[in-house]
Amino acid sequence: MKVLLLKDPKDKESGPDPYVKELGLYGFEATLIPVLSFEFVSLEDLFEKLSHPECYGGLVFTSPRALEAIKICLKENGKNEAWSKSLKQQWNTKPTYVVGKATASLVEEIGLSPQGEKSGNAEKLAEYICSREKPHSSSLLFPCGALKREVLPTALKEKGIPLESLTVYQTAQHEHLQQSLSSYFSQQGIPASIVFFSPSGVKFCLQHIQKLSGDSANHIKFAAIGPTTAEAMEAAGIPVSCTAESPTPQDLTAGIQKALRPQNCILSA
Repeated sequence: MKVLLLKDPKDKESGPDPYVKELGLYGFEATLIPVLSFEFVSLEDLFEKLSHPECYGGLVFTSPRALEAIKICLKENGKNEAWSKSLKQQWNTKPTYVVGKATASLVEEIGLSPQGEKSGNAEKLAEYICSREKPHSSSLLFPCGALKREVLPTALKEKGIPLESLTVYQTAQHEHLQQSLSSYFSQQGIPASIVFFSPSGVKFCLQHIQKLSGDSANHIKFAAIGPTTAEAMEAAGIPVSCTAESPTPQDLTAGIQKALRPQNCILSA
């Protein structure tokens, strides 16, 4: 059975994409189509803030892209040297909160120790942070995207936990998205399942998918990587057949397996 994954492939240097690999173990033929393109911004401001760990109580990451922004900063020799010599150690005396394993692994790559990766979404991460941070302490630094949701900032504000957000990337539709979708449907036909990985993916892909699949759209099992994406799908009128219990290849594969059975189609978190 064919599964269409609406996400960027993982960095080729780190081996096969884990979602394609996991689905393949269970007989699914998975294909990735990149949906989003990213422009990194305010990188000088980002490194300036990273250069003053004494001003902050810790770090918060809810997106792998925010870590990519830091990695771009650290490619410059002087900045990488400063990070390796002292900044990394200073930040490691403070918590680094993350949502999900993918973000956690990137945090480890820059030499920090992630906390909260099992939370899986912004709501649960906010609860985790609130259980560990004291009100009116030093601000947590939150490098994020321009389209970030306000769930986490709002939850922390309500508990009196200061958060300093910095937009470090902007999101746009991938320039080849429409062409890639057209090629996939013409060459491979209608997939058994289509997986959305972000609300932006729903926004940019839905119209094209509906046009390409026509009446066959009713036979596709639409899956979401998490509750936020599922909400965006439902708001757009897409029937959500499964939502992964947590944003991992294993949980997504389990959800798709259930969704493609004749009975018991819905897996809820």
